[in-house]
Amino acid sequence: MPPPLRIIVTAGPSFAPLDGVRRLTNQSTGELGTLLAERFAAAGHRVLCLRGEGASFASPLWGVEVVRFSTNESLQSHLEKVVAREDVHFIFHAAALCDFTVGQVTDSAGEPVPADKIPSRGGALHVTLEPAPKLIASLRKLYPATIIVGWKFEITGPREKVFEKARAQIDECLTDACVMNGRGYGPGYGVISREGETAHLADKPALCRFLVEWAEHLPLSGTTPRQESFHALASFMPMAPFI
Repeated sequence: MPPPLRIIVTAGPSFAPLDGVRRLTNQSTGELGTLLAERFAAAGHRVLCLRGEGASFASPLWGVEVVRFSTNESLQSHLEKVVAREDVHFIFHAAALCDFTVGQVTDSAGEPVPADKIPSRGGALHVTLEPAPKLIASLRKLYPATIIVGWKFEITGPREKVFEKARAQIDECLTDACVMNGRGYGPGYGVISREGETAHLADKPALCRFLVEWAEHLPLSGTTPRQESFHALASFMPMAPFI
């Protein structure tokens, strides 16, 4: 029996502080990342789940090491501190991180507002949001030999555009595969590999089962991963490669 895989799953939302007590975040519950972490643990693998403290879905109960993060920077710090990063086989980056940080908050006269706690009776405010660095773009440098799977949640379509964005993420961030979902993709979940092969899964349990079986069937030669076709998993219906 092969030794267990070492897996990292990120899950749930991060937040960007607006002031000392308020924050900007998103509606991610952490469900998908948590279910995936539990599925890998149930299959006997070593799993670290880095989970946003704002996740509302129940935390894994057994078999999963859970470490909570708050901001994008907090998650980055946890990923940098993982012991023996070179031994991590897979990262599944399912966390929904903040795309923006708060640059400046000013009042109606254009004067900066103190950041400790913005007065609630001070009138209208102007908040400047600045694009946040993409954490996924830093993963390859941190984990050069790890198979990295990113996520693309898209509200607008058509599906072909979602595929294009997923492929762009793979190319730009040097990842190995991408999971797609959201209204832009349509019902279910899609997975695309660097080689352009794709698979469609009907729901979260099917997606988790697929990713675990794919990881278990993927040959690992030393520290250099070799891609194995999604089509080798006969229990799933592949779609034609996206062109």
